[in-house]
Amino acid sequence: MNGGKLLTALLLGAAAGATLGILFAPDKGSETRKKISKKSADLRDKFKTKMNDIVDDIASHYEEAKDDVMNAANTTKEKAHAVKSALS
Repeated sequence: MNGGKLLTALLLGAAAGATLGILFAPDKGSETRKKISKKSADLRDKFKTKMNDIVDDIASHYEEAKDDVMNAANTTKEKAHAVKSALS
């Protein structure tokens, strides 16, 4: 999960930097609020996209692991039946 923590830290740092940059810009308050709102919406969308990618990746790895476990269980079961048949 180090990648997830790094991604979160980077996104939070980018958000903080963008917010500070906008706050120190010489614009009217209403313009600054509009910019902050737009930047936060953009960052939120990027964060959602990245998180969805991470969740999809985890789900894919889970499915692969589940398939591997099921295949190993079936192989073990087949070998157990073969041993049982050989002993009978």
